[in-house]
Amino acid sequence: MRRRVAPRVRIAVREHRLTACVAASAALLIPVLAFPPTDAAEEAADQRLQNDFTAAADEFHVPRGVLMGVSYLQSRWDSHPGVPSVSGGYGPMHLVDPGAAPPRAPQSHGEAGPPAGQPGTGRAQPPAELRRAADLIGVPAKRLRTDDAANVRGGAALLAATQRQLGKPLSDRPADWWDAVARFSGTSDADAAATYANDVFEVIRKGAHRITDAAQNVTLPADPEVRPRATRPAGSRPKEVECPPELACSWLSAPYERTDDAYGNHDLADRPWDEKIEYIVIHDTEASLKSMFQTVQDPTEASWHYSVRSSDGHVTQHVRTKDSAWHSGSQFVNGHSIGIEHEGFLTQPDAWYSEKMYRASARLVRYLAKKYAIPLDRQHIFGHDNVPAPTASSIPDMHEDPGPYWDWRHYFDLLGAPLRATAGPDSPMVMVLPDYAAYKPRYTGCKGDGVPCAPHGSSAVRLHTEPREDAPLIQDPGRRPDGEPSTEDVSDLGSRISTGQTYAVAGRSGDWTAIWYLGHKAWFKNPKKHPTAVGASGRMVTPKQGLSEIPVFGRALPEEEAYPEGFPEQTESPLPYSLLAGQRYVTQSSVTGTDVDRSSFVETPSPVINGREQYYEIQFGHRLAYVRASDVDVVTAPAAAGPPGHATR
Repeated sequence: MRRRVAPRVRIAVREHRLTACVAASAALLIPVLAFPPTDAAEEAADQRLQNDFTAAADEFHVPRGVLMGVSYLQSRWDSHPGVPSVSGGYGPMHLVDPGAAPPRAPQSHGEAGPPAGQPGTGRAQPPAELRRAADLIGVPAKRLRTDDAANVRGGAALLAATQRQLGKPLSDRPADWWDAVARFSGTSDADAAATYANDVFEVIRKGAHRITDAAQNVTLPADPEVRPRATRPAGSRPKEVECPPELACSWLSAPYERTDDAYGNHDLADRPWDEKIEYIVIHDTEASLKSMFQTVQDPTEASWHYSVRSSDGHVTQHVRTKDSAWHSGSQFVNGHSIGIEHEGFLTQPDAWYSEKMYRASARLVRYLAKKYAIPLDRQHIFGHDNVPAPTASSIPDMHEDPGPYWDWRHYFDLLGAPLRATAGPDSPMVMVLPDYAAYKPRYTGCKGDGVPCAPHGSSAVRLHTEPREDAPLIQDPGRRPDGEPSTEDVSDLGSRISTGQTYAVAGRSGDWTAIWYLGHKAWFKNPKKHPTAVGASGRMVTPKQGLSEIPVFGRALPEEEAYPEGFPEQTESPLPYSLLAGQRYVTQSSVTGTDVDRSSFVETPSPVINGREQYYEIQFGHRLAYVRASDVDVVTAPAAAGPPGHATR
């Protein structure tokens, strides 16, 4: 729920202030593609971590697949040398040191903390895994924070010691280690521990490969004989909770109460019967979960449906999915979406965006998408930073989370809906798809205005006015109405596109590709050797013949005649952009205009006005937008596509 243009404000019922921010394990595990090494020397250097796993497994008599599978679930083999996660974990094995100084939040939120025993607030004192591991291998604890080889040895020693404590042999059969792996999860929740162990064993079964943050080329060969263990949920959960059975979930209710202004902090509804649930919105909290739990219990503040904890992926539900939470900054999107907050800060992805959180979130989203028939694509599963501003005046106040470091490619792999090319390289449509680990564009603002951020993998690609790197960035007149140029700031969305988003091609020049973006041609570098976008198929919209320009909207409202007498009618507010004749924008769905009377506190769901006017949802800029179906023609880009001119009308 990040917004850097102004301090945090109290939330009331009015739209411009409503801002805040199961599948089987098999569907959650897909190997990650990466660039290959360039020469033999580089290849040899890149194998160091791979060799560390082999050596440690041999030394402590732990099956290498078990050791590597656990490390993959702990960190995806990343090191972040010397930098702890929010739970104090270090290195590829994410060994926890309770004495580690936690990452400092970018800004103060005045946390007081929730009452003791509140659900989802985390364990009081994490186990001293790192110090115990250091004792087991006889090296100083501080070495395990920065030395990958020592960290891996420590993790192997811990696994072996746990296996002995359980009275089990140091077998070379991975299946014999299931209980030790479940114990390694560090959670006392039996369901969460079982899910963790089964995820590890699914990684071992299917194998994995990736280039780590330290440029290590690591491969876990598939072991098809390994199988996860069949388990039954052991714990009970509140009747209000809507979660897949393998997730650890709790309930902390958001209040529906009358306030001085009107009421808060969500709307009673009867979804999907009164309003179809079309979207799932991914947020990050820009605060700790303690602070967010206080916010969600305040009737004058914002609300959201679920919170996901960083340390272990624990899920807390606050609002029933049939009801409409106030989370996106748009009443229209709120009415058609489910909002999920993830504990973290967009400028500190390594500390907060944990693998356990990604996996828990993906399980939850997959469960909800199946329940409500929500397509698993980036026009239906999107970030708070992709929510369209409902009115022209609200554009500068829209939020930027979860930011350019959220790994959308990995997230969709976990959803079981991997992002990939669906057409040839000369298709009239492209999907943004940089290699997350290798693609490291420059950002500023992580530790202060103008201060360069540390190089880091990114899901976002920057746009220029011409096909050259020194050309000005695309300017967003809605976000910066005074004409100020876009910047490289980590929260500046004015010239950015994101992994999984799909756009219509406007031109090509050498290594550069142009797309239609906010009414203009926008260029990004897209070299054939290391592409940042791939060919896509699907549908686009373009103004009907004879129309030189059509309006673009941030919400889909009913037509005027659909409103009954006395019902407070919303006023249309076209966005300050131009969609001109000849331009094309990708659409993946259509919606009907709806509105709800939220002017007073009522004990039952408010009536919904359903119009007949159809709108196409389009990928217009970094954010989504809507155009009237009556204003556009639909153009199809086939899977076997030629150059842009070959599209059929």
